[in-house]
Amino acid sequence: MDIAHFILFLAGGISAVITFILQVNYKQGAVRASALVGVFVGIFVLLFPKLLSPYLTQNLPLVCFGASFVGMVSSKVLSNYFLIGISGIVFTIIFLNTSTYFYGFGGGLGSAACIALLVTLSIPILRKKGTLSNGFLQLRNQMRSKKKK
Repeated sequence: MDIAHFILFLAGGISAVITFILQVNYKQGAVRASALVGVFVGIFVLLFPKLLSPYLTQNLPLVCFGASFVGMVSSKVLSNYFLIGISGIVFTIIFLNTSTYFYGFGGGLGSAACIALLVTLSIPILRKKGTLSNGFLQLRNQMRSKKKK
């Protein structure tokens, strides 16, 4: 792995966590928090284009903005900063390997962010049981317990 990819992975994880912190701790709301991350990274790249390689200048804003969609997750669904950072890194992996497939497809960044969150959310289930067969039973039990409250 070269330094450019390392920077993108790091930026993806940090962008997701910063968005989540802005949303939850500073009460900025999911959309505003994501937009703030995207705007700050975009301004940085515009002000300092010579500081980064052309590859990073082109991809860093996309990775940071897309990973900020991961940070828009509700704290009721996922509130672990480490897992949110891992989701941002998973998003970056998906983005780097599938960005050509999403070209011209509206919602490509959001779709990749959703997939990254689903992958991260499935890790505890896979670790616990080794299979996803009881996932529907757990979901049904959670929905029943919420209706009783």
